[in-house]
Amino acid sequence: MGGGRTGRAERLADALLAVLFAPCCAACRAPLDHPARGCVCGACWQSILPLTPPLCDLCGDPLPGMALGRCPRCRRSPQAVDRARAIGPYEGTLRDVIHALKYDARRSLARPLARLLRERGADVLAGADAVIPVPLHSSRRRERGFNQAADIARHIAAGGATSDLTDYRLPIVHALRRVRATAPQAGLSAGRRHSNVRDAFAVTAACQGARGRIVVLVDDVSTTGATLDVCARTLKAAGVAEVRALTAARVVTSPR
Repeated sequence: MGGGRTGRAERLADALLAVLFAPCCAACRAPLDHPARGCVCGACWQSILPLTPPLCDLCGDPLPGMALGRCPRCRRSPQAVDRARAIGPYEGTLRDVIHALKYDARRSLARPLARLLRERGADVLAGADAVIPVPLHSSRRRERGFNQAADIARHIAAGGATSDLTDYRLPIVHALRRVRATAPQAGLSAGRRHSNVRDAFAVTAACQGARGRIVVLVDDVSTTGATLDVCARTLKAAGVAEVRALTAARVVTSPR
């Protein structure tokens, strides 16, 4: 009986929203059949494919052929992040969803993104002690009104049953602060991205509880990994034992 009432209430809400606002999917812009279920349609969520294994043990980039281990970039350059995974590549629908969250303030999208991260990043979360969001500088935080990485991290930390995991919770620790305002990373070369965020982060008093622990950094997008790398080095210098990372998407680099 309760389920029937819930279903009727949702159908009524869908009908009212469709008539009053004619909302469109934040990703594909098609009219939403079920606007009460969120601002992205079911077809778009289903179209977000995972990165295709085999994946680099460290950064999570797809490896060529049947190769195993580390990608060429991770073999060449020491990485401070011990293991990183993403929902999928930064393209298509996933990119549109992240843009809707980040630039259109569709903050409700943080929850389903976190759910996908818990499913596709289960190996990164396994055995972790805490989740740490990558912080925004205070000026950027005031301008945007929220930190999308913190929103995603909060829902990851809150846990929830998935197809692969039982219900679990992790503490969210705001162990980092951004001490220097940096230029947006978008549009910068790989070398400039690293110099742009060098010395941009410091630990907070909350990091004290993460010493000797395994933590998971959370951010929206990893392009070259520069921001995650600097954050991981900062945390390890403060005594954190292992730093992993989850990002909603990553820009996949071609093997070379």
